[in-house]
Amino acid sequence: MAQKILIALDDSENAARAVNYVAANFQNHATVTLFSVLSDTASLCDMNSPELTPLFKSQQSSFCQLEDKKRSLVSEACDKSKATLCAAGWDPAYVNTKIEPKRKGIARDIIQEASQGYDLIVIGKRGVSGIRDFFLGSISQKVLQLAKNISVLIVH
Repeated sequence: MAQKILIALDDSENAARAVNYVAANFQNHATVTLFSVLSDTASLCDMNSPELTPLFKSQQSSFCQLEDKKRSLVSEACDKSKATLCAAGWDPAYVNTKIEPKRKGIARDIIQEASQGYDLIVIGKRGVSGIRDFFLGSISQKVLQLAKNISVLIVH
């Protein structure tokens, strides 16, 4: 049975390390999905409500350009990650990309996707201190805490 791996991806170096780890340490016949959750702030770009403050309304275009840039960066990270896996021997047909808007929260959305038949979640660990992680938490820690019946690999 082929393994299904979900790699939680954004445009960070930590996510790139997770992809590199999978490329170097897993058999290239596993099916990999590069999964990214985009924040839901993009919905503000479509708002045209008179309740919007004049300051936001005057800056809405700039804000939306930033959202477009973030989507572009994540898309580029997915393309680069797919190329990394293919260079390590993966057949492009076994490497999928999926970019979804945030629904419940980034960690919960990753867990929701993983419940669709994946065997492993791979996620990069953010490089912050233990104290900051303890008080603020991190996506990788939340995924680890929420994961039930699925293995989680946190790449440092």
